[in-house]
Amino acid sequence: MSRKIEIFDSTLRDGAQGSGISFSLDDKIKITLELDSLGVDYIEAGNPGSNQKDREYFEKINTMKLENSKLVAFGSTRRKNSNAAEDQNVNNLLIANTPAISIFGKSWDYHVTDVLGTTLEENLNMIADTISYMVSKEKEVIFDAEHFFDGYKNNPEYALSTLRAAVDAGARALVLCDTNGGAFPDEIYEITKKVIEEFGVDVGIHCHNDGGMAVANSIMSVEAGANQVQGTFLGIGERCGNANLSTIVPNLQIKRGYDCIPEENLQNLTTAARYIAEISNLTLDHSMPYVGNNAFAHKGGMHVDGIIKAKGSFEHIDPELVGNDRKFIMSEVSGKNTIISRIKKVDPSLTKDSPETKEILDLLKRLEHEGYQFEGAEASFDLVIRKHLGRYTPFFILDHYKIIEEEKQGEDDCTASALIKVIVKGREEMTAAEGNGPVNAIDKAIRKALEVFYENLKDFHLVDFKVRVLDGANTAAKVRVLIDSTDGQEFWSTIGVSTNIIEASVGALVDSIEYKLIKDLEQK
Repeated sequence: MSRKIEIFDSTLRDGAQGSGISFSLDDKIKITLELDSLGVDYIEAGNPGSNQKDREYFEKINTMKLENSKLVAFGSTRRKNSNAAEDQNVNNLLIANTPAISIFGKSWDYHVTDVLGTTLEENLNMIADTISYMVSKEKEVIFDAEHFFDGYKNNPEYALSTLRAAVDAGARALVLCDTNGGAFPDEIYEITKKVIEEFGVDVGIHCHNDGGMAVANSIMSVEAGANQVQGTFLGIGERCGNANLSTIVPNLQIKRGYDCIPEENLQNLTTAARYIAEISNLTLDHSMPYVGNNAFAHKGGMHVDGIIKAKGSFEHIDPELVGNDRKFIMSEVSGKNTIISRIKKVDPSLTKDSPETKEILDLLKRLEHEGYQFEGAEASFDLVIRKHLGRYTPFFILDHYKIIEEEKQGEDDCTASALIKVIVKGREEMTAAEGNGPVNAIDKAIRKALEVFYENLKDFHLVDFKVRVLDGANTAAKVRVLIDSTDGQEFWSTIGVSTNIIEASVGALVDSIEYKLIKDLEQK
């Protein structure tokens, strides 16, 4: 039987400390339910004593039933020279009414004397008093030994004494924290191993990514015997982020045979990552291992040819294991195998020797010469194929549009308005919308008009918008616009090229909407 590794997710606590991250109460609830559905063991959700939002969160989440995960409230040891039972911050943790509580305390003597401003002995008292108090309240206590690896390297005897104080006070698990994120995998392995040999309780690992090694360090700690991994689901967090659980889980479970989440839930990993990214208002890194859009993307002709002949030739796992898809990226260097894989999705009867395949390949090269780049806009290339093969009927016609821009005083973000008319099956719909700039205004206006005919567009929106000047730094230059879109389940990219940035943007936007409508129709 494979060894169980507890997955402890801190997206809602440590992840919320990342730059640009701001979870609403509703966001936190949605992420909690998604993590519970995925089957993580612990969800560290915040500190009820630190802010009103966290208090409201715990009140609301306690009215719901989680199927797989155990909620954790997070807080520090009591203040120096006080009593845990009388410490308001400590007692606030009990308000959360969670079965488990994560208590963090100092394990680096330098931090004790120079940050807390107390004695080494008093710090041990703070750890023991706080944990024993929580245990007396029948709470499962997980002790986060903050800065443990730096502390151990500076003063191993004292760092270990903080762990001993926690264990003697009743902590169920000791979590070794690489809080500054500067340790190396070999150091993590050796120190974790020594701690496991010294103490007879569960040991966990909590790594930050300041040295780019948080995932590797977490895995090495598990290899040394740790049975709990803490991290955030997308690697978000303070400074350079935390260990990325969406990478660690498949590495441990698929590659090393550990038991992290229910086996049947691995195929939901990519969907969960994209869902959490969407709620977090993040553009998921396309190159993120396992769950990124490019994790199983192939562009070079030799790579594509190899994958078609033998799937394992240029992929370390089957993408379906984590719910991702294999992609062949459109490019002038891709070769016929890439093109035919996309063409077959539209017309399975065509082969790489069909005249239509050569025609589309020539068309691709001509369009890329004109400034199109389908490497990052495969949805637009699908539409190119459909149009060339006569397999395309537009869902709507953008009859005309007019944009008005204006300067406004004050804090109003609406700096442009758009008036548009669309025609759907002979019916006309005319509407207007304001937006933060002309592209945002016309995006809102088009979707507002089309939702009259297509209700499924209500979940559709843009997540990224990029503009690149192609041929010279002057106002007459040709520009390329790339738009990333989502409906909450899937992501796709489209492109527009023109000397007019609005025209290029509208072209990419129309392609994106058309692709969404085609996709939904074919799924039915």
